[in-house]
Order: sequence, then structure tokens, then C-alpha cells
Amino acid sequence: MANAQRGGLGSPPRAWPGTGLALGALWLLAGLLAVRQAAAVLRLPPGRRFTDLERWIGDNGVLHVRGSLYDTDDFTGTPFAGLVLKPLTKAAEQGLGIFWTFGTLLLVVALALVAARSLPGPVPRRTALLAAPVAVILAVSSLPVRNAFTLGQTSIIPVLLVLAGCCPPRLVRGSGRVSGLLVGVAAALQPAVLLFAVLQWLTGRRRAAAATGVTFVACTALTWVFMPDDSWTYWIHHIAGRGLGHAPDGLANQSLHGLLLRTGLHGPAEPASYGLLAAAVAVLGLRRAARYALDGQALLATAVAGCTAVAVSPTAWQHQQLWILLAVVGRVGRRRADRLVWPVLVVLVTTLPSTVLMPDNPVLRPLGDNAPVLTALLAACVVPFLSRTAEGWARPVPTPAAEPQPGRFSWVPLFRFWRRPLTRPNVLLELMLIRVGYWFYQFIRAQAPDERSLAEAHGRQILGMEEFLHIDVEHGFNHFVAGVGWLTGGMNYYYGTFHFLVPVCLLVYLYVRRPGTYRWARTALSLATLLALAGFWAYPLAPPRLMPGLGFIDTLNGPQDLDNPDFGALTELSNQYAAMPSLHIGWSLWCGVVIAVVAPKPWLKCLGALYPLLTLSVIVGTANHYLLDAVGGALVVVAGFAIQYVLSGPGRPAYGKVPAARGESDPLPAGALGRHGGHGDGVHARGEGLAGGPGRGGVSRSP
Repeated sequence: MANAQRGGLGSPPRAWPGTGLALGALWLLAGLLAVRQAAAVLRLPPGRRFTDLERWIGDNGVLHVRGSLYDTDDFTGTPFAGLVLKPLTKAAEQGLGIFWTFGTLLLVVALALVAARSLPGPVPRRTALLAAPVAVILAVSSLPVRNAFTLGQTSIIPVLLVLAGCCPPRLVRGSGRVSGLLVGVAAALQPAVLLFAVLQWLTGRRRAAAATGVTFVACTALTWVFMPDDSWTYWIHHIAGRGLGHAPDGLANQSLHGLLLRTGLHGPAEPASYGLLAAAVAVLGLRRAARYALDGQALLATAVAGCTAVAVSPTAWQHQQLWILLAVVGRVGRRRADRLVWPVLVVLVTTLPSTVLMPDNPVLRPLGDNAPVLTALLAACVVPFLSRTAEGWARPVPTPAAEPQPGRFSWVPLFRFWRRPLTRPNVLLELMLIRVGYWFYQFIRAQAPDERSLAEAHGRQILGMEEFLHIDVEHGFNHFVAGVGWLTGGMNYYYGTFHFLVPVCLLVYLYVRRPGTYRWARTALSLATLLALAGFWAYPLAPPRLMPGLGFIDTLNGPQDLDNPDFGALTELSNQYAAMPSLHIGWSLWCGVVIAVVAPKPWLKCLGALYPLLTLSVIVGTANHYLLDAVGGALVVVAGFAIQYVLSGPGRPAYGKVPAARGESDPLPAGALGRHGGHGDGVHARGEGLAGGPGRGGVSRSP
């Protein structure tokens, strides 16, 4: 307890009853992820496991040097890296898989623990306890660490050495010799780390900067003595490794140099532009890092300097981009609603491939392809991280939230897991989560069981049930639609366009004009979609157009060769047996409910009610769904609204006039009470007295 109080870590753990449970769950998750990563590497066949490491220890590899390290361009490390790994020859050969994998895993855990211990104080005890497992989870899940595991790379070592040399207060306040020694060795392994010597100089740690330079020179000189030819090749011929490895204009090179080459800049203009931009980024990034270091944010300063090194290096391969993940500690925004945007962006960029981050189209694809270097540039030069003395550093402006409302039905239990915020969420955070959510939807739908025989058997079950209920109208209506040219063309266009266009437009309208209703509607839609994914997995179903021998006409894709298991090009794009429930009906019914709730005119409400009925006729007429699929789609939407109601209570009656909304927005009902909030984030409510006692319709600040 005394140690906790001296360290400013707050009160004992019993102040938070759920901390122990959360801590145990996080450490369990961290352990499972670590074991999974180790197992994934060890399960790979020898030819695909440690492909870079094999070059280090093979018959003619780095540790058995018979010629130059750089006879080929495969080896990209420094000569010093090859020299120091020679003593590991026998250990690597005898237990390459197990020893190397678990040794790397221990390095990752050590790195995460050092980062967790380097958070800027004062750190609440709860945060200090949970930071370590969260750091391990993020590190093990990140693409740089996973890439280093698979390839057998040693790029985790320089990051760990720099963190150990720059972040612990004892070393920062010391003479600087140990700090300089650690950073100098890291620079000898990864030359871009020399930028940290400049950071040490700018923060007044002159002895540490000198020690870094001396250590780097000593390690490099030692290599020149024992490996002069390789040292000449690396430092002079390749200019610090430039040109080794993959093609510099490939997507694997996430540096400014690679970015410029991918934009089509070649010839003398490219190195000149690269030199100017790299110098500007280095100056701005290191000055910002020095400012954060002097502010007491050593971990953020290290992350900013590391992102600067990633950007200005001639080559920055994926296993060298762990610096970007460290930037997750930066705090951005004075409002609580904005505080998650930057951490979520960093986590997504460092854990998901580019195909997930952005849709595959010519406009957005380059952003996904260059996401790591763009994020590194943002961290180094652009993102306005808060200083510890800034307003909102420790206490961001909370989001106004509605007080709990009594349920409409007394027999329905309300769990109220979260309060209902009264302001619109951050648009960047919403777009990122929507994109990842949609990718997850596509992934689960594609991974759902697609065994043809099972899907067709389920199709016969559905048709049998419809025949029993006398609602098997799909065949006749499908042939009627196929016989009318304009009707066929109109329904085909409707099926491929309105399914996404209408919900997206409605969400945009709600976000801009009805922020309170937006959260309510968006949550219900997300829950309904998750339930639909469970249906795709549990009940694979062949749609009518893919049922052989029944005579259905595929009006949208034309005739399909059902005798060939790989019929049609669509089978390569998505799972064609994810028909139950129908999300065409589910999303259209959601649109109808929302339009009926928010539309000011009766004719608009009627139009919203007609939309799911029109969608029903389209999905049946084009032979894409059965009537019972539509019933399933309606059920998941009803369940989505019901779950949302149980978790957070009543919807629209809780909302008042939301700030920053144009026009009238979700009027507060009679009997509600509101008050103004500060910092431009308040809620303006129209109250008509108190009805029903305290807590009815009130507005509070969510914690």
C-alpha cells in the first residue's frame, strides 16, 4: 500500500470490484493469443517457417559465412547483426522452432511490460494493473510482431533496447551511459535508430547522446575489423542497406521513399524530393518528440521518434513498424467522445491488412495500401497530442447522457449496460468501425459453411414448409417477373443498388439531422446484422435460383451451370448459400421502422412502410430468397431492437434537442427535465415540468 501511495497509483484494488475479474480475463486473453501465435508459427512446414532466419543459419547463411552476407539481396540486416548472432549458431540449429519462437515471445512480453510501466503519471492503480495485459494483447496481435514471428526477424530487439534506454525514469535521470549504450547497440542493429541520439541531445541528455554515438561507432568499427568486405558492401555500396530486400517501390516498403516511388515519381526528382521531405519530417518529428519528452511523456516521445525513423528510412519493412503501435498512448482531443479516435486508428492500422482498412476501389485503395507510412507521418508531424498540462488531459469533457428511463413494459427486465449519449459520435470513429464491421460481416458470411448438399437439403426443407403453409409462391412469381422485360431490369437494378444505398443514406441523414436517434438506430441495425451472421453459419441455405431441377430463373446473373460445383463467377466472391435470414428484408425493415419513427409527414411514413414490401417482391421475383427467408430477416431486426431496448432502456423518449443538430431534433417529451452543459457540449432540452418523479427524462454527464 505504501508503495502504491508513493507512486501515485491511488487506492487499493478493492475500490473497483470488477478490476480483478477484468484483469484475469485480460491476462487469459493475452496468454491465449500468445499461445495461438506460437502454435501458428510452429505448425508451419519448415520451408515456410522462419524464412528470413533460415538465411541466417543455413549451410551458407549468415552464421556459417563462407562468402558475403550480401551475395544476394535476401539478407537486409547490418553486418553487426550477423556478427552478434554467430554465437547462437548451435542453439538455433538444435532448437530452431521452439527456442526461437518462445524466445521471441518473451521479448514481446518484456517490451509490452516496459511500455506499460512507462505510461505518464500519475497513473490510477486500475489503469496500471490493466495496462500490462492490454499491452501484451496489442503487441501479440500486431502485424509487425506476427511478421517478425513468422520470418524469424530480430527487429523486436532494437525497439526493446530503445524503450529500456529512454523510458525508465531511473535511466533518464542517470548519467546517460547505460541509456546511450542500449540505444547505441539498437542503432547498430537498425541504423534509423540513430535518430534517438538527436532526441537525447534535444532533451538535454548530452552524455546519453554521446554514449549512443560512441557505442554505435564502436559496434560498427568492430564489425569492420572482423567483416570488412560485408561492412563495405552494406555501408558504402548499399548506403546503409538501401536497395536490399524486396523492391523499394513494393507495398512492403512503408517509408517515404517507397511512398514516393509508388506515386510514380522516378529519376533524379525522386531522391531529391525524398531527401527534402525526409529532412523536414525528421526535424519536425524530433522537435515534437523532444517536446513530449520534456513534458514527462517519455513513451509518447519514443513513439513519435520511432514513427519518424519509420518514415525517413529508405526502407521500412513490416517487421520494423512496431514503433507505430507505441503511438497508441498519445491522447488527442479534449472531449471524451473524441478520445478513442486515434487509438482505434493506430490499432486498426497495425493489426489489420490493407484490404480490410479500405474498400477495393481506385480512390480509397491507395490509402489502405499506404496506411502504415501515413499513420507514421501523422504521429510524427500532424496529430496534436495533448500535453500533461493541457485542459482535458486527465479529465476530458464528458458526453451528455440521458438519465435512465422507466421501461414501457414492466414485465421486460432492463439491464441498462450503458447510458444513452445525447450527442452524435465522432464521425471518423464511426466510419472506421463501420468499415471494420462491414468487413467482418463479409468475412463471416464467406466463411460460413457452404456445403452444397447441405444447403440444397435446407432449401428442400424450406420449400416443404412453405408448401405445407400454402405460401410457396416463389416459382410462379419468379417466372412472371422473368417474362416482363422492364420489370426484370427494374428489379435487378433495385436488388443490386437499394440494399446498400438506402440504409447508408438514412444513417447519414440521422447523423446530421437526428443525432439522438442515430445511435439508437445504428445499434439496433448492428445487433440485427450480428444475429443474421449467426443464422448464415447455423443454417446454410441454397436460394431458389441455385436449387437444381426446380426451374427457377436467375434474372440477375443469367443461367447457371448447376451441374458444375463451381458454377458462376459469384462463387469465388462470396458465399452464395447465406440466404437465411434475408438481410435485404432485414435492412429494409429497419429502414421502414426508422422512417416511420422520424418522418414528419404521414405520406413519408407510409412510404417507409412500403419499402420492405417492395423489397420482398424483388427478392422473391429475382429468385434470390424464399418467403421464409424474409420472415427470418424480420425476426433478426425485431430481435435487434429488443436487445437494444433491454441493454439500454427506452429509445427516443430519452432524447432532448441535441447540440449541433440543424433544425428540430428529437424533441423531449413532456415531463422531461434538461440542463445546459459546459464547453459547448451541452444539451438543450425543452421541459414542461416534472412528471413522474425524479430521474424522468433528465440529462447527466456520462462518466
